[in-house]
Amino acid sequence: MRIALPLVLGFLPVFAASLPAQERQPGALALVQTISLPEVKGRFDHFAFDAKAGRLFVAALGNDSLEAIDVRSGKRLKSVSPIRMPTGVVYLSQSDRIGVASGGAGTFDLFEGAGYSLASRVSSLDDADNVRWDASAGRLYVGYGEGALAIVDPVGARLMGSVPLPAHPESFQLESKGDRIFVNTPGAGSIAVIDRAKETIVATWHLRNVAANFPMALNEDDGRLFVGCRRPPTLVVFDTASGKSVTQLSICGDTDDLFYDRARKRLYVSCGEGFVDVIDQRSPDGYQLRERMPTRAGARTSFYSAESDELYLAVPERGGRQAEIRVYRPH
Repeated sequence: MRIALPLVLGFLPVFAASLPAQERQPGALALVQTISLPEVKGRFDHFAFDAKAGRLFVAALGNDSLEAIDVRSGKRLKSVSPIRMPTGVVYLSQSDRIGVASGGAGTFDLFEGAGYSLASRVSSLDDADNVRWDASAGRLYVGYGEGALAIVDPVGARLMGSVPLPAHPESFQLESKGDRIFVNTPGAGSIAVIDRAKETIVATWHLRNVAANFPMALNEDDGRLFVGCRRPPTLVVFDTASGKSVTQLSICGDTDDLFYDRARKRLYVSCGEGFVDVIDQRSPDGYQLRERMPTRAGARTSFYSAESDELYLAVPERGGRQAEIRVYRPH
């Protein structure tokens, strides 16, 4: 990782608590459900969602398990284990299979959606991490190793190729209206832009005065890429046409997930510091912190589903309080 540089000049953090009472807006997120996970230990990683059945799949990294949860009934359906350090998760609706990257085993596994049995495995993916599904091409991308994106055929369960990167990839996003993949590479202090037709890096966007870029979200309508950095805690907004940073905003600390709510034009940023930041988009280059909602220390992983219109937050066991999934409904 690069050492954090001085704070960006011109930061104008906006805190909801600083607004006069008459100007404060109603809470942006309402807690509607809490799902207990009493036997789950350690920290969580990424999520996937089965919109048709209302199933949430959670990588319980510290527990070496994949947790399948029915969010409609609020019940845990299955704990699939052992999976050594599960990280990235993806749900493939056409085949009803759940893909899980195992950082500890260096594999990408596909489980049957009905019985949760192992269907197939792709090996030789050391430190496998984030996973994304390219529906248009029918292929998966898995970040792994000291720096690469694996291209995986989920039908034949085979490695189709690999795109080298300058450092281990964290969150990455695929364009649906284009061929680019934007990849956070915090070890290199940059964002790698891949042409997935050419399977090569076509541009590199370097970060300035910030470091530890982990979560990422994409707003294709306005051509904006959102990057969450931990040092210092900052949201950086890039213009995807020029590759230039157009604005920055202070956010909560230790962020690990970041989502764009297209319908409301807002961002949700979950942070291990114990908060979720809700940020309103006023214009493509204008953003304002609407609310800093307290959660629990360590609750830094989340997932927003546009299909269910809910935000799911993983809260790890800590301080004698058991692990849980909190379900929030946006307003």
